[in-house]
Amino acid sequence: MPNERNHSAPRMANAASSPPLLAVLEELRQREPIFHHPEFGTARRDYENMTDPEFWEVGASGRRYSREFVLDTLENRAPDPDESKWLTRDFQCR
Repeated sequence: MPNERNHSAPRMANAASSPPLLAVLEELRQREPIFHHPEFGTARRDYENMTDPEFWEVGASGRRYSREFVLDTLENRAPDPDESKWLTRDFQCR
């Protein structure tokens, strides 16, 4: 029988995150997906304020996206009613 997991339960930090960063990692994990919490803002300026100038993101495909690309995409994105079903996991903080 295949191993089944509860995909709604968040995964905790793996060994790649150093112990001093675990509190930061947990705070960021709670915001993920970071750009899908309207209470943190919905305008480009809000997204800029939430990210460091050196920010970059890795998508589900494994592709790396620049901050500028992410901000441009957010600015032109239509709301997605299925985003509450997204699964995020394997968080790391460096």
